[in-house]
Amino acid sequence: MLWLALLLPDLPLQVFARGGPDAPLAITAGHPGPRVVAANAQARALGVRAGQRVAAALAVAPALHLQARAPALEAETLAEVACWAGVFSPRISLVPPDAVLLEIQSSLKLFGSAAAIADAISESLARLGLRAAIAAAPTPLAARWFARAGLGMSCLPPADWLCGLDALPLPLLCDGTGVAPATLELLAGVGLRTLGEIRLLPRAGLARRQASAVIDTLARARGEMPDPQPWFSPPSQYAHRIALPAPVSDTEPLAFAARRLFAGLAAWLASRHAAVDHCLLELVHERQPATRVEIVSGAPCRDENRLALLARERLARLELAAPVEELRLIAGTPLPFAPHPDDLFGHPGQARDGAILLLDRLRARLGNDAVHVLETRADHRPEAAWADGAPVSPPSAGADAAAAAAARSPRPLWLLPEPQALDPGAVTLLDGPERIEGGWWEQSDIRRDYYLARGPHEALWWIFQDLEPPGAWYVHGYFG
Repeated sequence: MLWLALLLPDLPLQVFARGGPDAPLAITAGHPGPRVVAANAQARALGVRAGQRVAAALAVAPALHLQARAPALEAETLAEVACWAGVFSPRISLVPPDAVLLEIQSSLKLFGSAAAIADAISESLARLGLRAAIAAAPTPLAARWFARAGLGMSCLPPADWLCGLDALPLPLLCDGTGVAPATLELLAGVGLRTLGEIRLLPRAGLARRQASAVIDTLARARGEMPDPQPWFSPPSQYAHRIALPAPVSDTEPLAFAARRLFAGLAAWLASRHAAVDHCLLELVHERQPATRVEIVSGAPCRDENRLALLARERLARLELAAPVEELRLIAGTPLPFAPHPDDLFGHPGQARDGAILLLDRLRARLGNDAVHVLETRADHRPEAAWADGAPVSPPSAGADAAAAAAARSPRPLWLLPEPQALDPGAVTLLDGPERIEGGWWEQSDIRRDYYLARGPHEALWWIFQDLEPPGAWYVHGYFG
């Protein structure tokens, strides 16, 4: 096996910093008298340091944004990363509080190498607004320790990764293991500095000093003992949130933050070979109910750019009732996704996709009720054969059959609201008759013979004779 560890440094800070552009930001914890536990580069440049009291931090940086540490949000973000990572490997394990493990042996053939997977992960993770230290090793514990030590991919086989493991500093022994801090102090007290030095000690001596956990931990790290990992099971529906560094009253920063969520959704859908045709973006306020923004696509979609564009159009026409503190993305039910295959002439569905995207953008910008299409209905009566519908409403099988039958005979684009009485002597019949009957189920039965006729000024008319007495003639539409 080959394991890749993603270690998210400063996760308490990243969960807030990813939601907006760079600004002085610090995370606080502790009660009473909270202190700074993490600060971003902009805050540190102003003199903010971990361990400072809040008052001291604000004294050196009055414009500093403060957020209380949110362990629940950190756990949710770690799960979001695990959902996103499914596009790189189907075998994923969460290692709280700040690590995700991927078993990538089966993915090497697809990506080419572990280094290529690491590069792709770094690039894709940045679109989530997150960064990670990445390392690989034949065991999950070694991969995690290499990432914690910042060794990257330098110990990747065929390099001597066991020598790299021996050179790691002693404090890593407590990272993700059952080794007690008191045991670590005991080992440090006898002058040990690296993991390799521990292996030189007699096992019996370690056991007498209640350090048997050290022996088992090193054996797991070196692959000498099994180290089974609990596999992460992705949810059946995608629902994640992103916190903003500070309350926002403008929709432009919201579009920036929403894109982070759509990047995660796109990867989750790709790992499931699925797409969605709608999702819900909730804007969370402090004291008011959340504002709901529905994102609708005319066809199943998993394109991050397309979903982000539709969200931007929706947000641009939105008036915020109150500052927004958090965004939540709730995706619709995953649908099967069939990508367009390439052929000699490129993408045969590209023109259709472009038309659907145009309709989606118009609906997002103007509102759902502003854009409509004409739909065929399973009814032979001309005045009932079409309806005003939404662009995303698929035609029924019966409507398709009725449309196909109608296509075999000419139909005018311009149909009059009501048929107008006609003197048959004023026109010349060119084609017909085509008999149309129906509507008995609605107590509006019709029996008509339709003709294509030439009227005054060489215009083409669509006329009919009512077969019910007295057999009057009517014009029903005009051809362009």
